[in-house]
Amino acid sequence: MKYALIAYNDGEIEQRGPMKPEIAEVLAGPHVTGWVRLQHADSATTLSTRDGKTLLTDGPFVDSKEYLGGFIIVEAANLDEALAIATEFHRMMAVGGALEVRPILEDG
Repeated sequence: MKYALIAYNDGEIEQRGPMKPEIAEVLAGPHVTGWVRLQHADSATTLSTRDGKTLLTDGPFVDSKEYLGGFIIVEAANLDEALAIATEFHRMMAVGGALEVRPILEDG
């Protein structure tokens, strides 16, 4: 089964620098099937609808202390295995970050 590891970063953390070698090594592992890092939340543009009109606003959709930092897609036999993989990543994340583990719908 595939799981999304959704990384949230503290909004106070500035743009991340180069990836740590140990994180790159884990991302190259057999369980990881894809991943992306996102630019700082300030670079976002949000589309929404109000009164039937599409609105564009600068910045993320929500005003929060934590912002979406990236996604890692992993293949795991079950939730326990996905949590073990996520724990390895979480140990390497910046202070103030969180990692959500969510099953991916694969049947459309």
